[in-house]
Amino acid sequence: MRTATYFFIFLNLSLAMFEEPAVYPLPFLATAVVEVLCLLVFLGRLAHFAAVTLHSVFWKDTKNICIMVAILLSLTDLAIYGVLRVYSVSSIRWSRIVRPIFLINFTESRQIRRAFRSIRNTLPEITYVFLLFMFSLLMFSLMALKLFGERNLQTAEGLPYFRNYLEIVFDLYVLVTTANSPDVMMPAFDFSSWYALFFIAFVIVNTYIFMSLFLAVVYNNYKKHLKVMPGVGNS
Repeated sequence: MRTATYFFIFLNLSLAMFEEPAVYPLPFLATAVVEVLCLLVFLGRLAHFAAVTLHSVFWKDTKNICIMVAILLSLTDLAIYGVLRVYSVSSIRWSRIVRPIFLINFTESRQIRRAFRSIRNTLPEITYVFLLFMFSLLMFSLMALKLFGERNLQTAEGLPYFRNYLEIVFDLYVLVTTANSPDVMMPAFDFSSWYALFFIAFVIVNTYIFMSLFLAVVYNNYKKHLKVMPGVGNS
């Protein structure tokens, strides 16, 4: 039953590749039949679990409630989408975002649930490092606005260069990933090669120091929560 549950979870998640808009589009009726089949299997698995569990325990388990809500939302969305297609009304399948709930909340997915809980418990502890990184990014963006904003520089496409603060924040955020680095730096470098010092300092502080620190904090906290997970036996 564990193998069957995993198979139908995988099949349900794979429907996104075949539903409009899709990589390999299939007729709506075909994907709808497969989705209904998956939901019936999930409902049957839940009913089987309820049959061998005390009712007081079953209804207090939030995992079971999440699965039932996800099934209800999926069926409701499928019915609404089908009716709208009959009347040629354009709509989207918003219930796709609830499909990972089946992967996380079934009893067979204990290890996945442990990993998810570790990620959830790690997030508050990395908030301070993330806020410090964002403060650095905002300060460098402000300096860039003061350095380049009044020099009427232009990008290679002829667009204004570093004159809007929010656009500067986004461009420097892209620069942290070292993606598209020449396009971000070259207009200032062409104006004066000394401006390269600003970008060198930015990359050293944010890419090499903050990103390494961020990665270390995430890894250490995630490993700590993965080792010390309360109530693993009851997951």
